[in-house]
Amino acid sequence: MTYDALIVGGGHNGLTCAFYLARAGHKVRVLERRGIVGGAAVTEEFHPGFRNSTASYSVSLLNPKVIADMELARHGLSIVIRPLAYFAPADDKRYLILDKDPARSRREVARWSSRDAERLEAFHTRLDGIVDLLRSLLLKTPFNASAKPRDLLTALGVANQVRKLGLRGQGDLLDLFGKSAGDLLDSWFETDILKGLLGFDAIIGNYASPYTPGSAYVLLHHVFGEVNGVRGAWGHAMGGMGSITQAMAAACLEAGVEISTDAPVREIAIAGGKVVGAVLESGEDIASRCVVSNLNPKLLFAALVAPEHLPPPFKERMEAWRCASGTFRMNVALAELPNFTCLPSAGRAEHHGASIVIAPSLGYLDRAYMDARTLGWARAPAIEMHIPSVLDDSLAPTGRYVASLFCQQFAPTLSDGSSWDDHRETAADLIIETVTRHAPNFKASILGRMILSPLDLERKFSLTGGDIFHGALTLDQLYSARPALGYADYRSPIRGLYMCGSGTHPGGGVTGAPGHNAAHEILRDFAAG
Repeated sequence: MTYDALIVGGGHNGLTCAFYLARAGHKVRVLERRGIVGGAAVTEEFHPGFRNSTASYSVSLLNPKVIADMELARHGLSIVIRPLAYFAPADDKRYLILDKDPARSRREVARWSSRDAERLEAFHTRLDGIVDLLRSLLLKTPFNASAKPRDLLTALGVANQVRKLGLRGQGDLLDLFGKSAGDLLDSWFETDILKGLLGFDAIIGNYASPYTPGSAYVLLHHVFGEVNGVRGAWGHAMGGMGSITQAMAAACLEAGVEISTDAPVREIAIAGGKVVGAVLESGEDIASRCVVSNLNPKLLFAALVAPEHLPPPFKERMEAWRCASGTFRMNVALAELPNFTCLPSAGRAEHHGASIVIAPSLGYLDRAYMDARTLGWARAPAIEMHIPSVLDDSLAPTGRYVASLFCQQFAPTLSDGSSWDDHRETAADLIIETVTRHAPNFKASILGRMILSPLDLERKFSLTGGDIFHGALTLDQLYSARPALGYADYRSPIRGLYMCGSGTHPGGGVTGAPGHNAAHEILRDFAAG
C-alpha cells in the first residue's frame, strides 16, 4: 500500500497536520515512537493514583482555528481559565499577584510602587500592539529568501503591517527583537518582584540570562495566546494536556487517519532525490508520496536522513542548529497543599490555582543562569509551579494533589563531562528545597515524584538537548530563518520531505500552527501535481 503522507511523530503538530491532509481526502498514516500519541503533550500516571501533564503543562497558545477545525470540544476537550493569573512569593512576608483583571493587577502592583502601577497598563498596551502583529502571522507561511513572486508578495504584506505600527510601534518591535528582556523591563519598572515575574517568561525554554540580547522576544512569544476567547489568559485542559492530543487523535481517526504507535522510524527512504517512504526500526518498509516530520530538524537530518542527500550549506545549518532550553521538569504527588509563609492558608485558596512563580528579581534569574553555565544548575533555580488538581479532581485521589514544577536554568549538557543521570536527584532535591523555603510544609507533603532532567526529556520525548521548542527562539532562528533561509515554507531540500514541528514557524508551544501551515503547503503541492 502506498500512502499520500506519512507523519513522523504523533505530537500535537503531527496530529494537526495529519488531520488537515486527511480531511482533504488523502490517505495518511501517523508513525509514533512511543506507545501513546501526544508527544510532550500527554497525561500519564507518575505515582499510584496520581496523574499529571508529564511535560507540557498549561494551555494558552493552542490556536482557536485549529480548535474549531478539528472540533476538539466535540471530541472531549474542555479548557478552564485559571482563577488567578500569577502569584509570586518574594520573601516570608511579601508577594505579588497579577490577575486577568487589569484593575486588580494595578492595585496589587501599587502595594509595591505607585509609579509601576501607573505604567503597567501602558506597558501591556504597547506590547499588545506587537502581539497583534505576531498573531496575524501565526497561520501564514513565512516568505523565503527568494525572488519568487509569492515570496515577494508575502514580504510586501509583512512590510505593510509593520508600516501600520507607526514609528513608536516600529521602535517597540525593534526593541523586542534586539534588546534583552532585562533591559526592556528595567526601562519600564523599578520593582524587583514585578520585573522578575515578567522576566520569567523570557527564560522559559530559553537557556539564557534575562540580560541576553534578543531575550525580549521570548517574553513576547509567551503572551500571544488566548483561552476561550480571552486574550492573554492561561488555562488548564481538564484531564491534563493529554486531553488535547487525545481529542486530536479522535479527530484524526474520524477523518480517516491511520495511527501507529510503537512504530519508531529508522530512516527516511529516498530515491532519485525524492522521498519514497520510510523504514521502521522493525524493518517495515512503507511507501508514501511524501513524508512529514514532526521532529526537531536537527534530529531529523542527523538521524533519519543520509547526509549525502543534503546540500552542504543546509547540512552545516542543521549541524549548527541551536537547541538548548535549560529546562528541568518535575511532577509531584502531594498529601496537602503548600502553605506559603507570605500568604498563609488553612486549606485551598485562590492562589493555589494560579501560576506560582519563584523569580524574585531579574538579578535572581541572571545569577541562576550564571550558576548553570559554571556549575551545571542554578543554586537558586527559577520555578513555575502549577497545582492543577485544585481545578481538576480527576488527577489525584480525594484530598490529595498533584503539582507541576517547571524549572529553568539547568544546563542541557554538563560542562564537566558528567551525565545528568549522576546529578538528577541532587537537582531535584534543590528544587524541592527552594519551594520549601517559601512553603515550609512542602517537602514533607511529597508522596512521590517524577523527575525529568534535560537528558530525560531528550530520551522520553526526543527533545534534542531537552529543548522544548525544537530550537532556540533567537532572531537567527525565527520566521524566514526557521529552520533555514530558503526552507521556511515547511519544505526541505529533498522533494517530498516536509517539516511540521516546532522547529518551523511560528516556533514552540502547544499551538498547532506549524502543523496547520505545513498541511496547507503540502496540499498546495499535491494540487500542483
